[in-house]
Amino acid sequence: MSDAPAIAAVGAYAPRFRVDAAEFREAWGQFHAAGVESKAVPGADEDALTMAWEAATRALDAAGRDGDEVAFLAFASTTPPLAESDLTVRLGGMLGVPDDATRHVFTGSTRAGTRALDAGLAAGQWGDGVGLVVAADSPRGEPDSDEEHAAGAGAAAFVLAAEGPAVVTQQAEYASEYPGTRFRRTGDDATEGLGVTAYDRQAFTDTLAGAVAELDFEDVDAAAVQAPDGKLPYRAAGALGVEAADVQECALVRDLGDTGAASVPLSLARALADGHERVLAAAYGSGAGADALVVEAESGEVPASLALDGDESVSYAEYLRQRGELTSGPPSGGGAYVSVPSWRRTLDQRHRLVAGRCPDCGALNFPPEGACTACTSLVEYEEVTLPGTGTVEATTTISQGGAPPEFAEQQARSGDFGVIVVAFDGPEGGQTSAPAQVTGTDPGSLTIGDPVETTMRRIYTQEGVTRYGFKLRPPVDD
Repeated sequence: MSDAPAIAAVGAYAPRFRVDAAEFREAWGQFHAAGVESKAVPGADEDALTMAWEAATRALDAAGRDGDEVAFLAFASTTPPLAESDLTVRLGGMLGVPDDATRHVFTGSTRAGTRALDAGLAAGQWGDGVGLVVAADSPRGEPDSDEEHAAGAGAAAFVLAAEGPAVVTQQAEYASEYPGTRFRRTGDDATEGLGVTAYDRQAFTDTLAGAVAELDFEDVDAAAVQAPDGKLPYRAAGALGVEAADVQECALVRDLGDTGAASVPLSLARALADGHERVLAAAYGSGAGADALVVEAESGEVPASLALDGDESVSYAEYLRQRGELTSGPPSGGGAYVSVPSWRRTLDQRHRLVAGRCPDCGALNFPPEGACTACTSLVEYEEVTLPGTGTVEATTTISQGGAPPEFAEQQARSGDFGVIVVAFDGPEGGQTSAPAQVTGTDPGSLTIGDPVETTMRRIYTQEGVTRYGFKLRPPVDD
């Protein structure tokens, strides 16, 4: 493992919405997800790709690295927003990853997150460059199923570099055929299971234990174990050679729910952020296969940026609405049609806030096109990237019926939304203004002069192609 890269930093993200187990009990008369008290709910404009961006930017910031330093990018999810499309291209574009970086997508199994990390470790080192491994997931099931009641959301990211405060000292994998455990049929959104409890538990425990048996360790400070619910990882602890308290040290399932392919990466990120020196990571994918890793770290030395606290509880009805279960879909016809080729030409502005500086007067212009807004000169702008912070100059709320047709589905799911004009800060002083939607806070809560920052969200979908771009929100503290 001497040539393998080290873990230089970690990042993690979970949506701000939470639905409590009590809401499910009231709706269904019972709650099938043992050990889960609440779970994270993606907003109407969030998906696995936007959550991956959130975690990745946090990891890069913690490492003091920029997207253009990434030489290897891996993305893992069982719920990618498109079943066929290389989403590392979109994620890389949002992050500013070079076009010639090595890219890998992992899906189809809840062990996809550790498969992606394994690929990054096996890739070797990249000189002064870094690797970036991201796992993001938001599984779902049939309404009254164990899988749906447990289904949560979240993302974790790891920056890999030639040197770092944490290293993977041991790795192993194991497979044992258990057909009929957790699965999702082609073309379906819902994960299913046969509900044979003893069979599922045996598959989970035996497969994980098989992988861990290939390792040689005496004790750990924490154990990041796959968590399809809040009890199964503890039931398997003895077979893995760890204590229930070790699992508890970094468990997140109680508050976030089942985060699928991000389950073990999220718990591992938390363990490293909390300063644990030796961590067992044990990931399970139905079918069944397992990965096991031992990570050793310098206590308190792993740079981390985690945003895992939810600040808004939602009812069961609001939960269904955010997920699009209670909406009729986008209206047919109408709206401001923007072709995909036209949208592509503006990706640098929408994804990375690329602006222009006027060579005549020095004013910032966003987008960098047309006559300078300050001196009216028709010039070739000097390209600059805005840092993504600014202050509110004007604000309004778009209420029911007031949204353009392309935003009607979002409004049906999330309700009224805010739109502001923001004065973006320049990288070396100066400002430039632009309008944008608000996310991450109640409509009308921002007032003139409030600070804001950009985040990446779904804008709308036309012709089956989702347009992603920046939105504004209040600054988020770790």
